[in-house]
Amino acid sequence: MTTTSGATSPAARAAEDFLRSFHDRNPGFQSAGVEKALTRDGRTSHAVLAAHVPGARRVLDLGRADGALLELLAGQGAGVLAGIDLSEGELALARRRPSLADADLRQGRAQELPFADNSFDAVVSHMALMLMSDPEQVTAEAARVLAPGGTPALAVGGGAVPGEGADLFLTPAVPYFRAAPPERGLPRLGDRRTRGREGLDALLSPLGFTALSWRTVVIGMDGTPSEVWSALTSTYYDMEVLDEERTADLRAAFLDRAAALTGSDGQLPCGMRVNVAAARWEP
Repeated sequence: MTTTSGATSPAARAAEDFLRSFHDRNPGFQSAGVEKALTRDGRTSHAVLAAHVPGARRVLDLGRADGALLELLAGQGAGVLAGIDLSEGELALARRRPSLADADLRQGRAQELPFADNSFDAVVSHMALMLMSDPEQVTAEAARVLAPGGTPALAVGGGAVPGEGADLFLTPAVPYFRAAPPERGLPRLGDRRTRGREGLDALLSPLGFTALSWRTVVIGMDGTPSEVWSALTSTYYDMEVLDEERTADLRAAFLDRAAALTGSDGQLPCGMRVNVAAARWEP
């Protein structure tokens, strides 16, 4: 199988430029959030994803190369570790992790992987594939670098738990995001097909992947209303489009709505769904 490549569209370049700049300015922030948000059985979404590739010795991480997930996989027994990310800032964090001293960490695009055919037993991606353009290229490249019988394991966002903190935030936030002036607008990130089971199956099955397993877990981001606000606003890229005045207005609207749901202990429940999918490559 040969490497899939092609011209990058202006829209894809704009999205990648935004993501690169954002993560260079905020390296490691997403993994820090992952460590604080646990499932009901006390695991992070990184741990849930890693459990889908037990025994994998050679692992490639697509788009989360601050190294947190790779470090977990190293502790799980993986000996050959690689990662690719648009952001040199994220990669610099990974290179400082002692367990990743020998990892092959590259700056680049998942659509054009700089790795040889049949190099990995597993390709993992935590909340990153859903942000990538040209998913046909990404999945074709994943198939190319996987050994026969290898596993792609993917975590994608599943939305807010209705009636809890994230839902209370998004209800007023989405109109604010949509009303942002064009010069502050967020470029389109990702392809909707990568956010659902049917779309992912349609992308993977023509390449020889088995039908996806699919599991939805809920991670808790509970805290005081102010803590939940801070956690959520560091999660959504869309906050970049708001100026200080609109951010302050949104915060006031959120805190007002949150008051009715905050318990006597001062805690606001805030659940987010994460969908974890896996398959096998059987060419």
